[in-house]
Amino acid sequence: MVCARCKMVVETAFQEAGLKVVNVELGSVQVADQDVATEQLEGLEQQLESLGFSLLTDSRLKDIESIKTCIIALVHSSNNALEQTLSVYLSNRLHKDYATLSTIFSQHEPYTIEKYFIRQKIERVKELLSYDELNLKEIAYRLNYSSVAHLSSQFKKVTGYTPSAFKKTAKDLRQNLDQL
Repeated sequence: MVCARCKMVVETAFQEAGLKVVNVELGSVQVADQDVATEQLEGLEQQLESLGFSLLTDSRLKDIESIKTCIIALVHSSNNALEQTLSVYLSNRLHKDYATLSTIFSQHEPYTIEKYFIRQKIERVKELLSYDELNLKEIAYRLNYSSVAHLSSQFKKVTGYTPSAFKKTAKDLRQNLDQL
């Protein structure tokens, strides 16, 4: 879940399934302590899938979604200064060893955590370029790149475009976050 509407849709689906929702956050829903019937859970799962969501019950898949949620929140927050390495950040946030998280992620996704992080950052760069409010130096600073050259190099490697060429001709090449 990335936006307020997504949260609202998911919360409504849980409520329609007869579950009392306590909190809905990016990637998780907390319900009040109550017994959930198998039929209730199956109905909820079907409804969520019809809406483009999925119910995660496998702990490994939950870990992967938690990793993605942390990275999305980090990259897309207004103050995304990463004061430690990504591995330390994720380990601290998820209370798990990074080697374990990395192994689980790589077993179920076609790329590593680091590549997923880079892809998210590049999508954020595309978004900021399309707003045309910040120059490349400001974008590089905001996304913790060591230099404009580093950002430009990584951007071209991932997209095939320089940031300025993208800004001129390829604004429609942005991807939805859930498609990364």
